[in-house]
Amino acid sequence: MSYDEAKCSKRTGDKFAAINELAKRRGFFWSSFEIYGGTGGFVTYGPLGTRLKQNVETRIRELFVKKLGIFEMESSVITPSKVFEASGHVDHFKEPMVECQKCNTRFRADHLLEEKGVSSKEAEKMTLEEITQEIAIRNIVCPDCKGTFGKPQRYLTMFETTIGPYNGAVGYGRPEAAQNIFVEFNRLFNIAREKLPFGAIQIGHALRNEISPRQGLIRLREFTISDLEFFFDPEDQSCKFIKEVADEVLPILLGDTRLKECENVTLFTVREALDKKIILCEWQAFFMAMAKRLLVELGVPMEQQRFIEKLAWEKAHYSTQSFDQEVLVDRWGWVEVSGHAYRTDYDLTCHMKASGVDLRVYKEYPVPVEREEIVVKPVMTKFGPAFKGEASKVAVELAKIPVDKVIAEINKEGYIMIGNWQVLKEHIEISHQKTVERGTRFIPHVVEPSFGCDRLFYIALEYAFHVKDDRAILSFPRCITPIQVGIYPLMGKDGLDTKALELQKELTQAGFMTDYDETGSIGRRYARADEAGVALGITIDYDTLNDNTVTIRDRDSWQQVRVSIKELPQLLQEYFTGKINFESLGTLVQSK
Repeated sequence: MSYDEAKCSKRTGDKFAAINELAKRRGFFWSSFEIYGGTGGFVTYGPLGTRLKQNVETRIRELFVKKLGIFEMESSVITPSKVFEASGHVDHFKEPMVECQKCNTRFRADHLLEEKGVSSKEAEKMTLEEITQEIAIRNIVCPDCKGTFGKPQRYLTMFETTIGPYNGAVGYGRPEAAQNIFVEFNRLFNIAREKLPFGAIQIGHALRNEISPRQGLIRLREFTISDLEFFFDPEDQSCKFIKEVADEVLPILLGDTRLKECENVTLFTVREALDKKIILCEWQAFFMAMAKRLLVELGVPMEQQRFIEKLAWEKAHYSTQSFDQEVLVDRWGWVEVSGHAYRTDYDLTCHMKASGVDLRVYKEYPVPVEREEIVVKPVMTKFGPAFKGEASKVAVELAKIPVDKVIAEINKEGYIMIGNWQVLKEHIEISHQKTVERGTRFIPHVVEPSFGCDRLFYIALEYAFHVKDDRAILSFPRCITPIQVGIYPLMGKDGLDTKALELQKELTQAGFMTDYDETGSIGRRYARADEAGVALGITIDYDTLNDNTVTIRDRDSWQQVRVSIKELPQLLQEYFTGKINFESLGTLVQSK
């Protein structure tokens, strides 16, 4: 399927309301604080939602922590203000806001403009004056009460708090998890045995005081983020895994194409994207390929993914090159699910300057480098009589002046002024010295893949949702389905229920996530299971009591096979690890 075909086939209706209704009813998620009327931007995950979200996060850990050896860490959500002052967030983490003069509701001005046909890239780069003009020209009024808006202003979207009672230090709820990693760099580098490259990931809560969150799980005030910071030597950007992804195809919407108001993607292999300088860093390209694979695992085909190259005014203040990974969803169109930024040495440099702590690493040269340098030293036997008690101070100040400047001044004037002191040529000694450099210290560069876990959760839900014979089904991939096996006694009597409970206990102890249901007809139980995304349904019937076999029903095809209970744990293990398909579980007994 082409990208144009995918775009058209995806947006044929609005699944958003249906998914939200199912999510509330079956316990995936709902708005928090419902008994008090709810508060926008906060959600509660129910039992099924919690499992699904954990499974999505587990896939991230499988790809990056388990397979690549990335370190995982966990740190505080509340962060001292000086961290975000140093990183630039206090100055840059601001959005344009307008307030209704009638009902006092506040909205993000750029989002209001986008709803009226202004492109996102145009809205993002507008000044406050330009926003005012566009609101007036387009006659944009409050969506709630139709009132008019006041003048727009920049609003800091970080939650501010105090650390400690009364007049305590200012702190912020972290809007991302990256800065916690940067400030702990020295300890992480020690754990990495002082070797580059290495990476650290943090999956945890973050806070953004969104002005008017109106997109469900797509835009929350409290959310889960997965930030991965990968540190490497800028003089050696080679990725040791690049051959594994060299032929992986990346759908990229180039910046030049976006400037032409065109949404046509270009398909590049990873190798092509690097050779053509579309992507500047091998590690950046590698993590983009891994991000694409992650979304495929969550059920999103390549045709409904793309990476957009961020334009100059869209990039974060810390980024040299950025790509957003987007997925096509039914109501909102293209939605960002991960960001990929080449942050160079920006963050470590900022924190080193602000804290005074050296965050450089040492690299030994393969062969020591011998250099000859000119050295200027005070002749202390003449410094003492000339400057008396100030001699040491003058010597310290002399050492701060570049050697070439001292020599130039001495040769020109016969002296150099250091404050009020006149240092004559006879007061100093100029000599040549040979030095041997065995290495150098430098600040590592960083690439960052960052995933919004709540958005991945919603994407998994939407791409799993479909209707078959008027029945809603959540066809989750095996690796993330919240319930793997449903256990259903045909009747709740005659020992069938006892046998079913014994089987559930056995499968639970074998490590499978199970659910037991004996309420209602078997057809109703299948329907409930399909809505919950239960991958396989195992029915215990009267034949089970005779031959110790059970029927397994597939959620997606509704096919059924018969299998021996004795073989069940091993077969299920092979099925859920992708080693066998459904038909290999047993003997097909019916097609529906």
